[in-house]
Amino acid sequence: MTSDLPTVTVRLWRADAVVLFDWLTSTDLGSVPVTHPAQKQALADLLSRLEYDTDTDLTGSTAEEIAAAQAEVASDMAW
Repeated sequence: MTSDLPTVTVRLWRADAVVLFDWLTSTDLGSVPVTHPAQKQALADLLSRLEYDTDTDLTGSTAEEIAAAQAEVASDMAW
């Protein structure tokens, strides 16, 4: 991602970030259904940001932490 491009800041609940990071790292992004190639690139960019540009160490999440985050997020589902 080029640093001179306009950016936005998105604040995530840590549990959401753990769940998203785990899903993105375990999913074949080539098989995710999209309607435009930019959508796949945006997912790859999100993964990169979660992996390298956060203050929290998501790459070190244990299976137990991932399971706890999944349970937390699932318990907060509004749909």
